Amino acid sequence: MTTETHAFRAETRQLLDIVIHSLYSNKEIFLRELVSNASDALDRRRFEALTDGSLLTEDEELTIRLDVDPAARTLTIHDNGIGMDRDEVVANIGTIAKSGTRELMEELAKNPDSEARAELIGRFGVGFYSAFMVADRIVLVTRRAGSEVATRWESSGDGTFTLEATDRDAVGTSITLHLKPVDAENGIEDFTDFYVLRRIVKKHSDFVAYPIRADEEKEVPAPEILDDAGQPIPGEPQKVTEEVTLNSQVPIWTRNPDDVKDEEYAEFYQHISHDWSAPLDRIALRAEGRIEYRALLFLPERAPFDLYYREPNWGLRLYVRRVLILENCEELLPSYLRFVRGIVDSADLPLNISREMVQQDRHIHQMRKWLTRKVLDHLATMKKEENEKYRQLWKEFGRVLKEGTSADPDQQKRLMGLLYFASSHDSEELTDLDGYLERMKEGQEEIYYLTGESLTTVKNSPHLEAFQAKGYEVLYLTDPVDEILVQSVFEYGDKKLKSVGKGEVELGTEEEKKEAEMELSEQSKTFGDLMTRLQKLLDDTVKEVRLSTRLTTSPVCLVADEHGISPNLERLLRQTEGADLPIQKRILELNPKHELIEKLQGRFAADPVDPLLEEYAQLLLGYSLLAEGSDLPDPAAYNRLVGKLMLQAL
Repeated sequence: MTTETHAFRAETRQLLDIVIHSLYSNKEIFLRELVSNASDALDRRRFEALTDGSLLTEDEELTIRLDVDPAARTLTIHDNGIGMDRDEVVANIGTIAKSGTRELMEELAKNPDSEARAELIGRFGVGFYSAFMVADRIVLVTRRAGSEVATRWESSGDGTFTLEATDRDAVGTSITLHLKPVDAENGIEDFTDFYVLRRIVKKHSDFVAYPIRADEEKEVPAPEILDDAGQPIPGEPQKVTEEVTLNSQVPIWTRNPDDVKDEEYAEFYQHISHDWSAPLDRIALRAEGRIEYRALLFLPERAPFDLYYREPNWGLRLYVRRVLILENCEELLPSYLRFVRGIVDSADLPLNISREMVQQDRHIHQMRKWLTRKVLDHLATMKKEENEKYRQLWKEFGRVLKEGTSADPDQQKRLMGLLYFASSHDSEELTDLDGYLERMKEGQEEIYYLTGESLTTVKNSPHLEAFQAKGYEVLYLTDPVDEILVQSVFEYGDKKLKSVGKGEVELGTEEEKKEAEMELSEQSKTFGDLMTRLQKLLDDTVKEVRLSTRLTTSPVCLVADEHGISPNLERLLRQTEGADLPIQKRILELNPKHELIEKLQGRFAADPVDPLLEEYAQLLLGYSLLAEGSDLPDPAAYNRLVGKLMLQAL
């Protein structure tokens, strides 16, 4: 049979070096990762057998087995799970974190600490390679269910791996570790010792639903032999080998929560999520009545690298009477709660339920509503009673929760109470909407906000000037999802949401508003003809030129209609593949009290057809675009005008 030798990619070799030499002090973790992978393979075989009965016979038991050879110093983990074909071996074993290698390497570069690196390795789904911490060489032999051909993969972690077709009597996978010498100082125990393996399995994998078996060698008394006088003849104890099951296989969610330790919950979470860190929090639920089911949910401490990918692999594990039916049941929680990990076990669903049936089943829809409400209620309680922990969760998953405000109108009110935003009130501390309402000025009827590409751009926006001058708080909305949020949420606590970059601005008491209106009317008489002239010069890009009540120090700014879209949303839409948007004309506002506008009015009064007015019109438009963080339509032309202006000033 032909043996193929392949080289790992450069970043993969770097990662292997980290895994082998400096990954984790608790090296026994490798066994948890390999057992967890084997359990997943068994789940997958049973799952695929629901639609293809030929993949699993009724009398075949799904198991995991550990075999050791102390003389050869090898440990082999066998399973009769779904197995892999050659292409799957290359995709899943031949490369590391194929969809997130670059992101992982960037994170590893930021975290020289080995413990932090271990957590990152877990986040990027490369637990198989933790075996190189204890093995000099790994040999994997696998045969996919439904196939007659097996594949052999081998690597010493030196930058290459080999592939060849081989024979294997049964479907499944065997991973043989050629172990490093025992080195207690560096955490390498004798992993061929039965009692070491039993301790590790009991500690990390006791809840695995399939039996994990190994051979135990015991001493038994010698059989009783009597002499002629009927007296027993002393004999040497005999050694016998007995296959034993190392794990209890009792589902953790069926046990009394008072009897389950935090460490056990953490191990179960790590088993189902392949996350190396403990969960931030957990939610244990039980529903009784018309529908009976249990749920054990976990809130991760950190976001996975693929949280915002278009096709992430998410969803709770769905069990029916302790039998896994779906690995990733997306129907049990809405997508904005896709970071939640865990299981749901129901007694009211059929064992042969398909994904199509799940999508239509009324029990699933009822469970989804109940689970969603319970998770959001738990988050609200955490926000109130454990705010520091909640803020940690918000830092990782806040953007995802915001998606729900538009995707789930039924839960919009609950979700709005969970949100945090940056604001002009405190440059360091985020605020929620309830805090904003408490600080509102007397008589204020609107919650003010401004969307933008970055916090720096928004904080320095000229649109804020009048609000800052009068002490009105403005929320800074800089996540892309915020643009969708404000398109679907119009009020909170009977106060309407209002963009400071749209429409007209009226601030202060009724008396102050009347005074501002009268002053604006008088100013319009002075600047009216200039505004008409500028409007004509900028007619291709500007809808209207008017005087501003929102500017105090800047000469000019651009604003959208009350019901128009923000420049940030327009920019995001244009980045969408295939988007073909018409140019949105906005309103150019002039600050009548600014020296530049006053001098421009003087020049216009002296010569209404002065050719320099056209250049100044383009400069003012470019100024307003740059001030809000937008792109110039013609940067080269703008630069020429700026250069010409600089020469005139010298």
